[in-house]
Amino acid sequence: MKTILIIEDEQTISRVLAVYLKHEGYDVVQAFDGLEGLHAFTANQPNLVLLDVMLPGMDGWDVLKEIRKTSPCPVIMLTALGDIDYRLKGLNQGADDYISKPFVGEEVVARVNAVLRRPSNVLDSDHTKQFGSLKINLDSHVVSIGGEPVVLTPKDLNLLFFLAERPNRTFTREDLIENIWGMDYDGSDRAVDLSVKRIRQSLSAWPSSQGEIRTLRGLGYQFSVYEK
Repeated sequence: MKTILIIEDEQTISRVLAVYLKHEGYDVVQAFDGLEGLHAFTANQPNLVLLDVMLPGMDGWDVLKEIRKTSPCPVIMLTALGDIDYRLKGLNQGADDYISKPFVGEEVVARVNAVLRRPSNVLDSDHTKQFGSLKINLDSHVVSIGGEPVVLTPKDLNLLFFLAERPNRTFTREDLIENIWGMDYDGSDRAVDLSVKRIRQSLSAWPSSQGEIRTLRGLGYQFSVYEK
């Protein structure tokens, strides 16, 4: 049984979400402030986190940053802030989805199901690829540069693996959404740009002389490998 961690200070909302998720067959853990949420995350190692932005003490942005330091666990942000800038901020910091309040329980359950069933076939290979100092283990799902581990969100990891298995080939945003986000994804293709941006930041220690993720204007993205 998969575990969902709800970090939401409004107990009524948290209880309603818990009822819907339990009815769907999930195990549910609840926390009501940011610090408590981080403790619950460490203790329970959930499969997905529903994270409110406006939390007492440590807000959702800081909780997300702490989670991303050590884990690629999927995170869906919950907030009453519907402005596009807030949504982009969440996605840019590593959130996997974003739901604006007010929402209905069925919508949240649908989003949770969609995130958890996003394609993972890219992660099921059993070999390692080496591009200079960049090492990608497609079996253990570990990425490292010069022996130092690189932490990526699940979809960023999927995107990197997809591109790395097909070096020097160009893919449009539509190609990448279909293969990484899945056919049921109904968000903006800007998610691809944000994911590539995060991957580039995470791979900043990888020498550009060895390779890079290139943007080909009007065409798409390419994992380019340079041979000496």
